[in-house]
Amino acid sequence: MKALTWQGTEKVSVEEVPDPRIEQPNDAIIKVTSTAICGSDLHLYKVLGPFLHPGDVLGHETMGIVEEVGPKAGDLRVGDRVVVPFNISCGHCWMCSRGFFAQCETTQVTKFGKGASLFGYTDLYGAVPGGQAEYLRVPQAQFGPIKVPDGVADERFLYVSDVLPTAWQAFAFADVKEGQTLAVFGLGPIGQMTARIALAAGARVIGVDRVPERLDLARSWGIEVIDMDQVDDVAEAILDLTDGRGADGTVDAVGMESHGNPLAEKAITAAGLLPDALAKPVIDKFAIDRLDALTTAIKSVRRGGTVSVSGVYGGEVDPMPLMEMFDRGITMRLGQCHVKRWTEAIVKVLERDEDVLGAESLATHRLPLAEAPGAYEMFQKKQDGCIKVVLKP
Repeated sequence: MKALTWQGTEKVSVEEVPDPRIEQPNDAIIKVTSTAICGSDLHLYKVLGPFLHPGDVLGHETMGIVEEVGPKAGDLRVGDRVVVPFNISCGHCWMCSRGFFAQCETTQVTKFGKGASLFGYTDLYGAVPGGQAEYLRVPQAQFGPIKVPDGVADERFLYVSDVLPTAWQAFAFADVKEGQTLAVFGLGPIGQMTARIALAAGARVIGVDRVPERLDLARSWGIEVIDMDQVDDVAEAILDLTDGRGADGTVDAVGMESHGNPLAEKAITAAGLLPDALAKPVIDKFAIDRLDALTTAIKSVRRGGTVSVSGVYGGEVDPMPLMEMFDRGITMRLGQCHVKRWTEAIVKVLERDEDVLGAESLATHRLPLAEAPGAYEMFQKKQDGCIKVVLKP
């Protein structure tokens, strides 16, 4: 089959790779009909290369048609149309039974001290081949795949794999009630959907970004926007909009590669270019992140408010404004999304006749799998108004 493979720092290519096969009784094989490029994939494209190998298949936002099932794949049947959560969870271990699916003890990568395995996401998370391919092997198929109703567009449900539950959790973790104010930092796909979910819940939403297309899209949904290039201090701008108090909750939907710290950017880039034997301990134990978005989210929240972090971070020695956080009584909630915790509520919204969250129109680019390498570069450089890319194998 053809698949998008990692070949080196900022180098991916579509290659012929072996077809996946049933390896465990609870596996399934799906024929991929749609798969998307995630902002987290860009961390692999540039930063996390030391934990990848040439030929590794990328991608963790996938849906398709079941082609084959193992004897213990539950009620999954050949021909079922499914979307696949990005984290691989068993559904029955101690963590899963408490709703912490991103920490599944059955698929935890204990060698690296990490949580549940992820599709297409380095040795750190299990080295499981990803879904930017013609076919995908799905472990733990008795629990993971979510059946999709007939007659709806792929993109109505594709984002249940990652974008929608991650945004849903980001809003839930921010603990913002109807009539309160949420500030969202980063208006990529996660930020856009977080803002829309918050609006639907009756919150006032302020979105922060610097990319014109992202700001325009958020504004078209009724979100108040701040262009970070047009203000001297984003936190002060949010305080001005909230009677000097700050937002009731903030969401960092950016993560480790935020703009605003050139020194950290150089350190991150340098670590990614070291030989693997040196880079792995540096990245895993001593890495720093670009914290501009997170720091601003902290400084923009009111006393007693909550900072919700959905952006991916990888640092171990990041400096935090702990005195300010302690004095102001801030709550912080963060972590990989527990996809299956939120899917029932999300599916109920998606099953409505109206596409109330605009899932079907989120993608700005729909391309064949063969054009994936160019799409990665375009997405990374924010060219051609790119906000979200969907690939069609």
